[in-house]
Amino acid sequence: MLPSEFAVLEPFSEWVLESERERYTKRLASSMEEMQAFYDAAFPLLEQASDHLDKFPLSELPEQERNLLLLMFSLVNVSFPVEVWKQARVPDSGAAYMDLVVEPKV
Repeated sequence: MLPSEFAVLEPFSEWVLESERERYTKRLASSMEEMQAFYDAAFPLLEQASDHLDKFPLSELPEQERNLLLLMFSLVNVSFPVEVWKQARVPDSGAAYMDLVVEPKV
């Protein structure tokens, strides 16, 4: 599912999600322990993943690299809950929900 040098992230393949809505929904449905485990495994590889993905034109990403990009998008989605808020939801936001009407296609 991922390039071989990122095989350690295969257990987190459920975070390879197509849209921001799916990533946000997954974040809200995940425990802090699940998000922390994903973050702890993926964050140290973020720069290496970025360097690896920079070798390909975005419009021509092979499937494994595309999966890696989507996984890194999910990492960004969990970074604030893990690093700052210590909870999946934005603090003091009540029932507020952000929904994208349009988002970039990868």
